Amino acid sequence: MKTHSDEKTVVNPLISAGQLESLLSSEGVFVIDCRFKLEDVSYGRKAYQEGHIPGAVFLDLDEDLSSAIVPGETGRHPLPDPAVLEARLRELGMRNSDHVVVYDDSSSLHAARAWWLLVWLGHSKVQVLDGGLAAWRNQGGKTTASMTVKAWPGNFVAQPVADMWVSSGEVLKHLDTPKWQLIDARAEPRFRGEHEPIDPVAGHIPGAICLPCSGNVDEQGYFLPAAELAKRFAALDSNGELVAYCGSGVTACHNILAAAIAGLELPRLYAGSWSEWITDPLRPVAKV
Repeated sequence: MKTHSDEKTVVNPLISAGQLESLLSSEGVFVIDCRFKLEDVSYGRKAYQEGHIPGAVFLDLDEDLSSAIVPGETGRHPLPDPAVLEARLRELGMRNSDHVVVYDDSSSLHAARAWWLLVWLGHSKVQVLDGGLAAWRNQGGKTTASMTVKAWPGNFVAQPVADMWVSSGEVLKHLDTPKWQLIDARAEPRFRGEHEPIDPVAGHIPGAICLPCSGNVDEQGYFLPAAELAKRFAALDSNGELVAYCGSGVTACHNILAAAIAGLELPRLYAGSWSEWITDPLRPVAKV
C-alpha cells in the first residue's frame, strides 16, 4: 500500500487549454467536468448538458465526489467511499492508463477536489485545466452538448494512499503539539468568526492559520506562478507539517493543489473540516 510519503509532491499538476486541445486528438485522455454551485446544486449537471469540452464526462460534487452526510457526525462533503467512486469511474470508462484532466468554471475550486481524490486513489497522471472552462473558450476551444459514452469498459483500480487525510480525532490529539500546522482555506471573516453564511457555528480550529484559497489564483482564475505560490506558503512561518482544512474539505484541496504547483510536499487534508469539527460541542473553537 502506498503511503503519504510516496506522494510528497505531484509533478506538473496543471495543464493549459492549448495543451489539452492537442491531447484530445489522441487516445487515452479522460476529461472530467466537475462544475458545481453550493447555492444551486443542480447547476453543474445542467451546465454540462448545455455544453462541455468534447469527450468530457460529468461528476457531481454531492453525488460522486462525496459520500452521504451523517447528521451530527460528518461534515457537509464527506470523502466518497473509494470502492463506490472506483465503480463510478469504471462505469464512465476510465482506465488505469488514462491521462485525466479535470476542470470547472469556479477558479478550479471543485476541480481541485476531483484532482485530490484521484491522487488519493493512486492515479498519478491527473491534471487540472488552468483557468477552467473560460480558458478553454478563450483560446477558441469548442464545446458540445453531446453526451459522452466511452466505446470501451473502464478498468480503473483504486489504490488509496494511506494517511493523505486525517480525522477529527487526530487533529484534536495534536492541537497542542508542533506536529501539525493547520491551514484554513476559508475567507478571513469566516476564519475570524465575524461572518458565517453556511455553518451554524462561527470561528476556526485553535492554532490554525488563515490561508484563503482565493489567493492562489489571479482575477481570471489562473493559478499564480509556482514561485509566488511558494512564497505564500513560506510566509506561514510554520515548522510543522501542514494540514489543510476549510468548511467541508473541498476548497482545502485548492491549497493542497497550490502546494503541489509550488513543488512543495503535499499538505494532508482534514477531510471533515470545519463543518465536521463543530458537530461535537466539546471540540474547542477559536475566534479572532
